[in-house]
Amino acid sequence: MNALSAPEYHAHEEFQNRSRKLAEIRTLGIDPFPHKYVQTQKASEITLLAEKEEGHFDGAAAGKTPHVFASGRLVLFRAMGKNAFAQIQDETGRIQVMFNRDLTEVKGLQPTEELTAMKFIEKKLDLGDIIGIEGHFFKTQRGEPTIFVKKMTLLAKSLLPLPDKHSGLADKGIRYRKRWLDLITHPESLERFRKRSRILLSLRNYFEAAGFEEVETAVVQNTYGGAEAKPFTTHLHALDQEMYLRISLEISLKKLIIGGMQRVYEIGKVFRNEGIDRTHNPEFTMLEAYAAGWDYNDMMQFTEGLFESIALELYGDTKIRVMPEGEATAHVIELKAPWKRLSMKDAIRTYAHLDIEKMSEDEMKHLLLKQVHLDPKKIHSATRGALIALLFGELVEPHLIQPHHIIDHPIETTPLCKPHRNPILREEGLVERFESFICGREICNSYTELNDPELQRTLLLKQVEKREAGDQEAHPLDEEFIEAMCQGMPPTGGVGIGIDRLVMLLTNADSIRDVLFFPLTRPE
Repeated sequence: MNALSAPEYHAHEEFQNRSRKLAEIRTLGIDPFPHKYVQTQKASEITLLAEKEEGHFDGAAAGKTPHVFASGRLVLFRAMGKNAFAQIQDETGRIQVMFNRDLTEVKGLQPTEELTAMKFIEKKLDLGDIIGIEGHFFKTQRGEPTIFVKKMTLLAKSLLPLPDKHSGLADKGIRYRKRWLDLITHPESLERFRKRSRILLSLRNYFEAAGFEEVETAVVQNTYGGAEAKPFTTHLHALDQEMYLRISLEISLKKLIIGGMQRVYEIGKVFRNEGIDRTHNPEFTMLEAYAAGWDYNDMMQFTEGLFESIALELYGDTKIRVMPEGEATAHVIELKAPWKRLSMKDAIRTYAHLDIEKMSEDEMKHLLLKQVHLDPKKIHSATRGALIALLFGELVEPHLIQPHHIIDHPIETTPLCKPHRNPILREEGLVERFESFICGREICNSYTELNDPELQRTLLLKQVEKREAGDQEAHPLDEEFIEAMCQGMPPTGGVGIGIDRLVMLLTNADSIRDVLFFPLTRPE
């Protein structure tokens, strides 16, 4: 389709019929898209009137029952002689409305014998139209909460039909690309996104109560770092310079800690030019927090308390039910602190029944080469610590259903973490890092942050060697960050939490695309 050609749906009969009705409505002098409509009550609020009101049809007709206003999308309509019953839907649910041949008016319509208010409603309205309702509450003989409509106002004429009410909107690709249709037709999707908003509010309240300040840092950067990932690049014409979308929040927040801020956090978008699957989207939301004077033990306790607090606010319980895709029974996940803690080596011993200490690098490589989806080149070039981390990812992670902190990782897994304070573990090449896992997924990552600029530069230089050897995800050398560290960085604990995976866990979503309003999809 070129820029001037009409979209394909313009040829659909339904679109043409509705467009013709729109023109007829305009001819009648009715504005089909008014500027404002004051809605005073939600569908759920009006439904609750049924618990305390005994309004009947005659009282509503006479205007003696509670006077109510509502607005919403017309989702059901059936004419029954003198009356017509319909349902309108807003963000809180549906409410039944009743139009009456003698008492219902249409705002802006000058009725005639040929076109009464009821005929206008029957002939000019379509499912999907958004209407405003003013009337009186009553309950039908079956006890159904209903609005006796005295005045109807057209708020937006819908030119395209809703998905078929029987087959619904089953295609996941369409639901992701056209999220508005998903929200209209699947109340559970709308509820999931409303929970996402409540989760974010709960997060902010928890951090504020702990003395953290929320900050915002740059998305477009001169260099990138804080994770092993391939960045998105762009060009800044003003400076004729290649720029990067951030892959992490880490470096900027550490600079603020160096600058004297004691406890900071940021919730923001990060971008990694990587694959798409059930738990990965190239654009996603991260929370990162840093506290001067803390270490990874403090962050473990803080993280446990955070998850416990959110679950209590959301569900009033620290137990949540999660139904993994493809499984017949749900897991009951207990988020209450304390969570189980295991070193990475102990986790491999416990769940994979392997004693890493007794295995040679060749034995580990042989075991990993059986994992068909792993890159053999990456296995053959891996150091011992990297091999341990790969074995953990392949053989242990799926077993971590209840919350686990996996602590004391090999130094090869990160160049930004402080070496272990225990001399024996330090000598083994371990760092003070933990990752938390629930339902077999990593849910957060935390370090006792490296604050030695000399060691930091040495580790980043090793990353440069990896980049020169062809590893596109290795860290670049960020001299400005090292310069900032040379000013003196206090002992610091940091944590990163994937917000999308957190929402997946707390709303029992199978895919990250279910918790993103507009996930990345192929164009139609």
